[in-house]
Amino acid sequence: MALTLLSHELSDLCIGKPPLRCLSVATATVADAIAALKSSDEPFLTVWSCNHDEKTDDNDKCECLGKICMADVICYLSKFDNNVLSLSSAFDASVSVLLPKSRALVVHVQSSCSLIEAIDLIIKGAQNLIVPIHTKSITKRRQQQKLLNRNVVVSLTNATSTTHKNSREFCWITQEDIIRFLLDSISVFSPLPSLSISDLGVINSTHTILAVDYYSSAASAVSAISRAILDNVSVAVVGKGCDQEDPCMVLIGEISPMTLACCDETAVAAVATLSAGDLMSYIDGSGPPESLVGVVRNRLEDKGMVGLISLIDSLSLSSGSSSDEESPAGKTRMTSSYGRSVSSAARMARKSVAIVCNRKSSLMAVMIQAIAHRVSYVWVIDEDGCLIGMVTFVDILKLFREFLDDEN
Repeated sequence: MALTLLSHELSDLCIGKPPLRCLSVATATVADAIAALKSSDEPFLTVWSCNHDEKTDDNDKCECLGKICMADVICYLSKFDNNVLSLSSAFDASVSVLLPKSRALVVHVQSSCSLIEAIDLIIKGAQNLIVPIHTKSITKRRQQQKLLNRNVVVSLTNATSTTHKNSREFCWITQEDIIRFLLDSISVFSPLPSLSISDLGVINSTHTILAVDYYSSAASAVSAISRAILDNVSVAVVGKGCDQEDPCMVLIGEISPMTLACCDETAVAAVATLSAGDLMSYIDGSGPPESLVGVVRNRLEDKGMVGLISLIDSLSLSSGSSSDEESPAGKTRMTSSYGRSVSSAARMARKSVAIVCNRKSSLMAVMIQAIAHRVSYVWVIDEDGCLIGMVTFVDILKLFREFLDDEN
């Protein structure tokens, strides 16, 4: 069974994968990225460098430099002075300012890459594996019709999107894709799935550093949120336990980059004015409560944050007449108070309530929890609700990799 599993290639996981939406690093700005993200049902866009000037068949001229989401935009805008000119220059900056410094998060591989090689790349730090899509040649007319029907590129202009050499397309494989694939052959790893995460030693305590106090300012959490994006996890929102002799961090909720990715850029105003606890409520899946929207506005005015006030007013005017409508793909779309339009699928399970387990939870139960809630981690707490650590997909893949090595 193990040999059969190891014989699989990434092409087996690419079936039905849609092509990636791409922005050109050479021409796209932060404003272009925001517009493209708002028009998409997917939380991420990829940024590419495509140099086709040289007359060569080298396909490596198309390189994915990284991925971005609205959480990257919010963290980026949070660094600027709250005046109109400063924010205006932030929107005009190259999209490259949103990219992480480490390019190891996205890695190019061939579709023939083995499953075990893919697992090794993720263990080394890759979040997404970029795989070329191999399709049969089609006529020019059919290709044009295909582009017309692909509504995911409607909002991207020729100036900001990029076309890959020889009209190639790419998809990506995520950590979740690999975990789902392994789950179909989970018996190969017996008896690991039935053992507790404590006995298996997969509880990771290094990420507990990414925690902020419930009453601390949301602005103080920006650096932790940026790090959480890189680590593909979330920021824990914690409070102090009642036991003074044995203080612990009680897990109250989380600030998830994926939840922030469902907001629009005006969420930066909430980050600038609210506490970490209130920010959880503000970005929750159903949209910001009107009471908090009013609090944010009042505090912006009290602090004289004219740049953010202008940003909110401009977006409120442009989206004032908008209402819930059905997307071209037939998916119900939601519009928040500040005009961020995303599919209901994108908001699925994107809540500020943390997904938790305990030390005695089985590995199988934790895997199913994470997949069901579309997260790459599960927080681990004790019987008093104190934060112990988390179990991530990477921790699980490390465990499976060591098991396969022992088997061979």
